[in-house]
Amino acid sequence: MSTWRDEKNQTARARLEKRLSASFPPCVLSHALRQPLIPPTQRRAVESYWRHRPLLADRLARALAARSGQPAEWQWRLGSDKASGLPLSFRMPPAPYRESAFMRGPGHCCLCGQPVFRLGWHRDLWGDGKFNKNATWHAACVVAWQLWTAPTDHLRMLKLRQNRKCAATGRRLLRTAEVDHRVPLFAVWSEHRSRPWPDLLAFWGAPNLQVINKAAHQEKCAEEAAERSRHRKVLLPSKESSVEDLSS
Repeated sequence: MSTWRDEKNQTARARLEKRLSASFPPCVLSHALRQPLIPPTQRRAVESYWRHRPLLADRLARALAARSGQPAEWQWRLGSDKASGLPLSFRMPPAPYRESAFMRGPGHCCLCGQPVFRLGWHRDLWGDGKFNKNATWHAACVVAWQLWTAPTDHLRMLKLRQNRKCAATGRRLLRTAEVDHRVPLFAVWSEHRSRPWPDLLAFWGAPNLQVINKAAHQEKCAEEAAERSRHRKVLLPSKESSVEDLSS
């Protein structure tokens, strides 16, 4: 049997423990030492810890956002220029601290707005009050953003959360099961966009994510499309009448 992995892990563990600080989170160290390939640095250990816990990262990111609160005079808007930081579609989560008008600069997370400390951690475990001026993301917020913008990449974990049962029918999830937003994102934009920003994030996070079988998903999408069409038909006459009033 090849000893390549054992030798690599011995080298990585020695490198990790050599520079290990006394304040390094024990939960992260325990996680790192259980991996098939031990991360050789503290930063990689932190990244691995959160990458394996996207649902925990989601809860933490939303809690940190609630601590920051919604910036004054901010409104959820869409843009066409990436430089402005505005989302290009309502399918992207609103993130005011990524917008140029509300950025807090290096040392603060561009997602939740809270200070970033060493190793991308969200708390000052070292007690020196120093922000990480080279960082603009928490390690946890990176993983949360990935969950919000690409939930299909976390299909396996979302299935396990539901005990492999379809959220729509209660039957066993098939291989073709798909990730779905309980409240569709177009409805979030049309009906809920006036809600406080930290509350909006839950529509992209775990509270609004479910895994359902493909047939159930297609049926749900058809119902949502029909509802959207009815909503447009209701709005169209009112718009036409307002135009006529202006022209008369």
